Amino acid sequence: MLDFLIPLWAGIALGASPAQVGFLVALEMIVSVIARPIAGHLADSRKRERIAGLGALLYALSCCGYAVAGSLPLAYTAATVGGIGGALLWVSLRAMVGEHLPQDSGVFARLMSFQETGVWIAFVAGLMLLGQFDSFPVTFFAGAAACAIGAVLLFLSPAPAPLRSADRQASTTPQGSRVLIGSLRPMLIATLMTALAETMIGILLLLHLQRAFELGVSGIAYIFLPGAIAMGVLPPVLHKVVLRIGRRAGMIVGSILSGVFAISLAYASGPLIIAALWILCGVAWALVMPIEQAVITEKYPHQIGAAMGIYTAATLIGAAIGASSAGMLYDAASWQLTCFIAGGVILSGAIVGPWALRKLGVMDKPLHSDFTPTTSHQ
Repeated sequence: MLDFLIPLWAGIALGASPAQVGFLVALEMIVSVIARPIAGHLADSRKRERIAGLGALLYALSCCGYAVAGSLPLAYTAATVGGIGGALLWVSLRAMVGEHLPQDSGVFARLMSFQETGVWIAFVAGLMLLGQFDSFPVTFFAGAAACAIGAVLLFLSPAPAPLRSADRQASTTPQGSRVLIGSLRPMLIATLMTALAETMIGILLLLHLQRAFELGVSGIAYIFLPGAIAMGVLPPVLHKVVLRIGRRAGMIVGSILSGVFAISLAYASGPLIIAALWILCGVAWALVMPIEQAVITEKYPHQIGAAMGIYTAATLIGAAIGASSAGMLYDAASWQLTCFIAGGVILSGAIVGPWALRKLGVMDKPLHSDFTPTTSHQ
């Protein structure tokens, strides 16, 4: 909800320009990138549930900051706190989930399903709050409360088996980090390019709906809602497809669907068509993102925190570049040209993604492993 709400809030409540909106979004990502190595170190050397809980608390503090911010400098401070919280939360949380990948190849698909289900629930709840109170601060405070509840759940999670000392040492040395970066470089390149283009098109779409179609927050949220629901429902289903066709084919299909979505936006005549097209983007992300996270974990099963920190840092670098350039592109170029630029970069993932998987040396078809409801996946 924050990723959706903050750009709109900045434009409406603070009167920020498109370039300032892009920089605000990019700032949180840049701070989070800087904090990722520390988050990866902590996730591999401390109890991951506590580190993730601390990140959730910082997210709550960031939400409170946005709620009381009356100027851009205060908004930048809240974004900085949120960037640190995001690094601690998501690196540790994905490392917690990755511990179960050897027993369940679809665990990252289910993580995305739960995460995106939370997204559309937050959309509905946020819209109800905005409609009832007509207040951004109330919605931000509600987000802070949700983050605080998440922190409590994480702090109360049972402790997992400790890492072996050798694994802990390998994951925290500078030499080990350089080896990880070198080994993961092909996947990091593919991830950065995709994140750049997808974030760019997401911010451009928000700005376009707000300015060209003059939609309010609720109207824009309903445009994004079908895609959010698709991303909540489809990942486990699409994981079964990946088991049949392989990861490289899944990356190709996902890149094509997302690229077609971006290019088609250039010709979309109204909000309803855009909402239908956004579902294509949801299907693409539901295919690609679990594949990326699973292969990173498979490559370094004893250094999940460090590997996830590096992987998500590359994602955020691409997203930060995409967010900061989106506002400037929207001011400087036509809507059709920006869609073509983003679509072309996304379509390149159909080549770069499979190449990265081959270079990484992981299996094209993951081993199928049965999931039983009684298995713990905290």
